[in-house]
Amino acid sequence: MKFITKRRGFFLIALSAGSILSCQSCSSGKGVEEPIIIPPTPTVVVDKNWTFEATPNWSDEFDYTGLPLDTKWDYDLGGSGWGNNEKQLYTNSPSNVNVGGGLLTITAKKENLNGMAYTSTRLVTRNKMDVTYGRIEVKAKLPTGKGTWPAIWMLPTDRSYGDWPKSGEIDIMEHVGYDQNKVHFSTHTEAYYFKINTAKTSSKLIADASTAFHLYRVDWTPYAVRGYFDNVLVFEFANEGTGYKVWPFDKRFHVLLNLAIGGDWGGAQGIDDSIFPQKFEIDYVRYYKMIEK
Repeated sequence: MKFITKRRGFFLIALSAGSILSCQSCSSGKGVEEPIIIPPTPTVVVDKNWTFEATPNWSDEFDYTGLPLDTKWDYDLGGSGWGNNEKQLYTNSPSNVNVGGGLLTITAKKENLNGMAYTSTRLVTRNKMDVTYGRIEVKAKLPTGKGTWPAIWMLPTDRSYGDWPKSGEIDIMEHVGYDQNKVHFSTHTEAYYFKINTAKTSSKLIADASTAFHLYRVDWTPYAVRGYFDNVLVFEFANEGTGYKVWPFDKRFHVLLNLAIGGDWGGAQGIDDSIFPQKFEIDYVRYYKMIEK
Protein backbone atom coordinates (compact mmCIF):
# COMPACT_ATOMS: atom_id res chain seq x y z
CA MET A 1 0.00 0.00 0.00
CA LYS A 2 1.33 3.49 -0.87
CA PHE A 3 0.95 6.62 1.28
CA ILE A 4 1.64 10.21 0.21
CA THR A 5 2.02 12.91 2.89
CA LYS A 6 2.04 16.58 1.91
CA ARG A 7 4.11 18.86 4.18
CA ARG A 8 5.66 22.32 3.66
CA GLY A 9 5.58 22.25 -0.11
CA PHE A 10 7.03 18.79 -0.71
CA PHE A 11 5.77 15.21 -0.70
CA LEU A 12 6.94 12.30 1.43
CA ILE A 13 6.28 8.92 -0.16
CA ALA A 14 6.35 5.75 1.92
CA LEU A 15 5.71 2.19 0.96
CA SER A 16 4.17 -0.34 3.32
CA ALA A 17 3.36 -4.01 2.77
CA GLY A 18 -0.03 -4.66 4.35
CA SER A 19 0.25 -2.04 7.10
CA ILE A 20 -0.88 1.55 7.68
CA LEU A 21 1.51 4.37 8.67
CA SER A 22 0.68 6.00 12.00
CA CYS A 23 1.05 9.78 12.04
CA GLN A 24 0.63 11.59 15.37
CA SER A 25 -0.29 15.28 15.45
CA CYS A 26 1.66 17.75 17.58
CA SER A 27 -0.36 19.41 20.30
CA SER A 28 0.76 22.79 19.00
CA GLY A 29 -0.75 22.06 15.62
CA LYS A 30 2.62 22.60 13.92
CA GLY A 31 3.98 20.08 11.48
CA VAL A 32 0.70 18.14 11.28
CA GLU A 33 0.76 15.37 8.69
CA GLU A 34 -2.46 14.27 7.00
CA PRO A 35 -1.84 11.00 5.20
CA ILE A 36 -3.46 10.39 1.86
CA ILE A 37 -4.06 6.66 1.60
CA ILE A 38 -3.80 5.14 -1.85
CA PRO A 39 -5.25 1.61 -1.83
CA PRO A 40 -3.26 -1.17 -3.49
CA THR A 41 -3.91 -1.73 -7.15
CA PRO A 42 -5.66 -5.09 -7.56
CA THR A 43 -3.91 -7.68 -9.67
CA VAL A 44 -5.94 -8.47 -12.75
CA VAL A 45 -6.69 -12.20 -12.68
CA VAL A 46 -7.58 -13.53 -16.11
CA ASP A 47 -9.91 -16.46 -16.58
CA LYS A 48 -8.00 -18.78 -18.91
CA ASN A 49 -10.99 -21.12 -19.13
CA TRP A 50 -9.04 -23.93 -17.57
CA THR A 51 -10.25 -27.48 -18.19
CA PHE A 52 -9.71 -30.67 -16.24
CA GLU A 53 -8.32 -34.07 -17.04
CA ALA A 54 -10.89 -36.62 -18.19
CA THR A 55 -9.66 -39.37 -15.85
CA PRO A 56 -9.59 -38.92 -12.08
CA ASN A 57 -6.13 -38.42 -10.60
CA TRP A 58 -7.46 -39.72 -7.27
CA SER A 59 -10.73 -41.42 -6.43
CA ASP A 60 -12.50 -43.74 -4.07
CA GLU A 61 -15.31 -45.72 -5.68
CA PHE A 62 -16.04 -47.62 -2.43
CA ASP A 63 -16.03 -50.93 -4.29
CA TYR A 64 -14.76 -52.89 -1.29
CA THR A 65 -15.98 -53.89 2.18
CA GLY A 66 -14.92 -52.77 5.63
CA LEU A 67 -13.51 -49.51 6.91
CA PRO A 68 -12.49 -46.74 4.47
CA LEU A 69 -9.02 -47.37 3.03
CA ASP A 70 -6.34 -45.94 5.31
CA THR A 71 -4.25 -45.14 2.24
CA LYS A 72 -6.90 -42.61 1.25
CA TRP A 73 -8.66 -41.50 4.42
CA ASP A 74 -7.92 -40.41 7.96
CA TYR A 75 -10.23 -39.32 10.79
CA ASP A 76 -10.84 -36.26 12.90
CA LEU A 77 -11.72 -37.72 16.30
CA GLY A 78 -13.26 -36.32 19.46
CA GLY A 79 -16.15 -34.31 20.84
CA SER A 80 -14.93 -30.77 21.36
CA GLY A 81 -17.89 -29.09 19.67
CA TRP A 82 -15.69 -28.32 16.65
CA GLY A 83 -16.11 -24.56 16.96
CA ASN A 84 -19.86 -24.76 16.34
CA ASN A 85 -21.22 -26.22 19.62
CA GLU A 86 -21.87 -29.53 17.89
CA LYS A 87 -23.17 -32.39 20.03
CA GLN A 88 -21.53 -35.46 18.47
CA LEU A 89 -18.43 -37.46 19.29
CA TYR A 90 -16.54 -38.31 16.11
CA THR A 91 -15.23 -41.90 16.09
CA ASN A 92 -13.59 -44.36 13.72
CA SER A 93 -15.87 -47.15 14.87
CA PRO A 94 -17.39 -49.49 12.25
CA SER A 95 -20.76 -48.69 13.81
CA ASN A 96 -20.33 -45.07 12.64
CA VAL A 97 -18.48 -45.58 9.35
CA ASN A 98 -18.26 -48.48 6.94
CA VAL A 99 -17.99 -49.38 3.28
CA GLY A 100 -20.22 -51.98 1.64
CA GLY A 101 -22.59 -52.46 -1.26
CA GLY A 102 -20.65 -49.90 -3.29
CA LEU A 103 -21.25 -47.11 -0.76
CA LEU A 104 -19.50 -45.30 2.05
CA THR A 105 -21.97 -44.86 4.90
CA ILE A 106 -21.49 -42.44 7.79
CA THR A 107 -24.04 -43.21 10.53
CA ALA A 108 -25.01 -40.81 13.31
CA LYS A 109 -26.36 -42.54 16.40
CA LYS A 110 -28.08 -41.44 19.60
CA GLU A 111 -25.76 -42.83 22.24
CA ASN A 112 -23.81 -41.41 25.18
CA LEU A 113 -20.07 -41.76 24.79
CA ASN A 114 -17.22 -39.79 26.40
CA GLY A 115 -19.61 -37.15 27.66
CA MET A 116 -21.34 -36.58 24.30
CA ALA A 117 -24.93 -37.54 23.48
CA TYR A 118 -24.39 -38.67 19.86
CA THR A 119 -21.72 -40.43 17.80
CA SER A 120 -20.77 -39.97 14.14
CA THR A 121 -17.70 -39.78 11.86
CA ARG A 122 -15.60 -37.11 10.16
CA LEU A 123 -13.38 -38.43 7.36
CA VAL A 124 -10.51 -36.39 5.91
CA THR A 125 -7.99 -36.79 3.09
CA ARG A 126 -5.45 -34.62 4.91
CA ASN A 127 -1.91 -35.76 4.03
CA LYS A 128 -3.47 -38.45 1.83
CA MET A 129 -4.88 -36.26 -0.94
CA ASP A 130 -3.98 -32.58 -0.73
CA VAL A 131 -4.47 -30.51 -3.88
CA THR A 132 -4.25 -27.01 -5.29
CA TYR A 133 -6.86 -26.42 -8.01
CA GLY A 134 -8.88 -29.06 -9.81
CA ARG A 135 -12.35 -30.58 -9.96
CA ILE A 136 -13.84 -32.59 -7.12
CA GLU A 137 -17.03 -34.60 -7.54
CA VAL A 138 -18.97 -36.36 -4.78
CA LYS A 139 -22.15 -38.32 -5.42
CA ALA A 140 -24.17 -38.52 -2.22
CA LYS A 141 -27.53 -39.03 -0.57
CA LEU A 142 -28.19 -36.87 2.48
CA PRO A 143 -29.72 -37.66 5.88
CA THR A 144 -32.87 -35.97 7.08
CA GLY A 145 -34.46 -34.74 10.30
CA LYS A 146 -33.97 -31.88 12.75
CA GLY A 147 -30.46 -31.76 14.11
CA THR A 148 -28.59 -33.36 11.20
CA TRP A 149 -25.84 -31.35 9.50
CA PRO A 150 -23.94 -33.24 6.77
CA ALA A 151 -21.16 -31.59 4.80
CA ILE A 152 -18.81 -32.17 1.88
CA TRP A 153 -16.10 -29.55 2.21
CA MET A 154 -12.46 -28.53 1.97
CA LEU A 155 -9.96 -27.02 4.41
CA PRO A 156 -6.37 -25.80 3.96
CA THR A 157 -3.80 -28.41 4.89
CA ASP A 158 -1.07 -26.00 6.00
CA ARG A 159 -3.00 -22.89 7.17
CA SER A 160 -0.37 -20.74 5.46
CA TYR A 161 -2.29 -17.50 6.11
CA GLY A 162 -3.33 -18.29 9.69
CA ASP A 163 -6.15 -20.00 11.55
CA TRP A 164 -9.75 -20.08 10.33
CA PRO A 165 -11.02 -18.25 8.37
CA LYS A 166 -7.78 -16.63 7.22
CA SER A 167 -6.61 -19.63 5.22
CA GLY A 168 -10.04 -20.28 3.70
CA GLU A 169 -12.78 -22.91 3.51
CA ILE A 170 -14.78 -24.32 0.58
CA ASP A 171 -18.16 -25.91 1.35
CA ILE A 172 -19.12 -28.04 -1.64
CA MET A 173 -22.35 -29.17 0.03
CA GLU A 174 -24.00 -28.33 3.35
CA HIS A 175 -27.47 -29.25 4.49
CA VAL A 176 -29.40 -28.79 7.74
CA GLY A 177 -32.19 -31.25 8.38
CA TYR A 178 -34.74 -28.74 9.63
CA ASP A 179 -34.64 -27.03 6.20
CA GLN A 180 -35.23 -30.12 4.10
CA ASN A 181 -34.10 -30.16 0.44
CA LYS A 182 -32.32 -26.78 0.61
CA VAL A 183 -28.67 -27.43 -0.19
CA HIS A 184 -25.89 -24.85 0.16
CA PHE A 185 -22.51 -24.06 -1.46
CA SER A 186 -20.26 -21.50 0.27
CA THR A 187 -16.75 -20.15 0.63
CA HIS A 188 -15.22 -18.49 3.70
CA THR A 189 -12.21 -16.16 3.88
CA GLU A 190 -11.01 -13.44 6.25
CA ALA A 191 -12.91 -10.84 4.23
CA TYR A 192 -15.97 -12.96 3.50
CA TYR A 193 -17.31 -15.33 6.15
CA PHE A 194 -20.53 -15.98 7.98
CA LYS A 195 -19.64 -14.61 11.41
CA ILE A 196 -19.38 -11.09 9.95
CA ASN A 197 -22.31 -11.69 7.59
CA THR A 198 -20.24 -11.41 4.42
CA ALA A 199 -19.96 -15.08 3.40
CA LYS A 200 -20.21 -15.91 -0.27
CA THR A 201 -22.96 -18.51 -0.51
CA SER A 202 -25.69 -19.90 -2.74
CA SER A 203 -28.56 -22.31 -2.16
CA LYS A 204 -30.66 -24.59 -4.35
CA LEU A 205 -33.76 -26.67 -3.72
CA ILE A 206 -33.22 -30.35 -4.50
CA ALA A 207 -36.58 -32.02 -4.03
CA ASP A 208 -35.24 -35.49 -3.25
CA ALA A 209 -31.91 -34.66 -1.61
CA SER A 210 -32.45 -37.30 1.09
CA THR A 211 -34.06 -40.02 -1.02
CA ALA A 212 -31.84 -40.02 -4.13
CA PHE A 213 -28.18 -39.56 -4.98
CA HIS A 214 -27.06 -36.23 -6.41
CA LEU A 215 -23.75 -34.96 -7.73
CA TYR A 216 -22.01 -32.21 -5.76
CA ARG A 217 -19.00 -30.65 -7.49
CA VAL A 218 -16.44 -27.86 -7.28
CA ASP A 219 -14.31 -26.52 -10.14
CA TRP A 220 -11.40 -24.66 -8.54
CA THR A 221 -9.02 -22.61 -10.68
CA PRO A 222 -6.76 -19.59 -10.08
CA TYR A 223 -9.64 -17.43 -11.33
CA ALA A 224 -12.65 -18.75 -9.43
CA VAL A 225 -14.30 -21.29 -7.18
CA ARG A 226 -17.39 -22.55 -9.00
CA GLY A 227 -20.00 -24.85 -7.49
CA TYR A 228 -22.30 -27.23 -9.34
CA PHE A 229 -25.21 -29.38 -8.21
CA ASP A 230 -26.03 -32.11 -10.74
CA ASN A 231 -23.71 -30.30 -13.18
CA VAL A 232 -25.73 -27.07 -13.00
CA LEU A 233 -23.76 -23.98 -11.97
CA VAL A 234 -25.11 -22.66 -8.64
CA PHE A 235 -22.15 -20.66 -7.28
CA GLU A 236 -19.21 -18.58 -8.44
CA PHE A 237 -16.65 -16.65 -6.42
CA ALA A 238 -14.02 -14.93 -8.55
CA ASN A 239 -10.52 -14.00 -7.44
CA GLU A 240 -10.53 -10.23 -6.90
CA GLY A 241 -6.73 -10.04 -7.06
CA THR A 242 -6.42 -8.21 -3.72
CA GLY A 243 -4.53 -10.80 -1.70
CA TYR A 244 -5.12 -13.60 0.75
CA LYS A 245 -7.80 -11.87 2.86
CA VAL A 246 -10.15 -12.32 -0.07
CA TRP A 247 -8.45 -15.17 -1.94
CA PRO A 248 -6.49 -17.68 0.16
CA PHE A 249 -7.29 -20.34 -2.42
CA ASP A 250 -3.79 -20.65 -3.87
CA LYS A 251 -2.57 -23.27 -1.39
CA ARG A 252 -3.24 -26.99 -0.99
CA PHE A 253 -6.56 -28.12 0.49
CA HIS A 254 -7.99 -31.51 1.48
CA VAL A 255 -11.51 -32.99 1.47
CA LEU A 256 -13.74 -33.66 4.49
CA LEU A 257 -16.92 -35.76 4.73
CA ASN A 258 -18.87 -35.58 7.97
CA LEU A 259 -22.26 -35.79 9.59
CA ALA A 260 -22.54 -33.36 12.50
CA ILE A 261 -25.42 -33.32 14.97
CA GLY A 262 -26.76 -30.10 16.44
CA GLY A 263 -24.52 -27.07 16.57
CA ASP A 264 -25.11 -23.40 15.95
CA TRP A 265 -26.65 -24.02 12.53
CA GLY A 266 -27.59 -27.69 12.48
CA GLY A 267 -29.29 -27.47 15.86
CA ALA A 268 -30.86 -24.05 15.46
CA GLN A 269 -34.32 -25.63 15.72
CA GLY A 270 -33.34 -28.37 18.14
CA ILE A 271 -32.57 -32.06 17.67
CA ASP A 272 -35.28 -34.66 17.08
CA ASP A 273 -34.05 -37.76 18.89
CA SER A 274 -36.71 -39.93 17.22
CA ILE A 275 -34.93 -39.78 13.85
CA PHE A 276 -31.81 -41.76 14.79
CA PRO A 277 -29.88 -43.50 13.43
CA GLN A 278 -29.35 -41.31 10.37
CA LYS A 279 -27.16 -42.16 7.39
CA PHE A 280 -25.05 -40.03 5.05
CA GLU A 281 -24.30 -42.19 2.00
CA ILE A 282 -21.56 -41.50 -0.57
CA ASP A 283 -21.31 -43.35 -3.87
CA TYR A 284 -17.90 -42.00 -4.88
CA VAL A 285 -15.36 -39.20 -4.45
CA ARG A 286 -13.26 -38.18 -7.48
CA TYR A 287 -10.53 -35.60 -8.04
CA TYR A 288 -9.55 -34.41 -11.52
CA LYS A 289 -6.38 -32.35 -12.03
CA MET A 290 -6.64 -28.94 -13.68
CA ILE A 291 -4.88 -28.74 -17.03
CA GLU A 292 -2.30 -25.94 -16.85
CA LYS A 293 -2.37 -23.17 -19.48
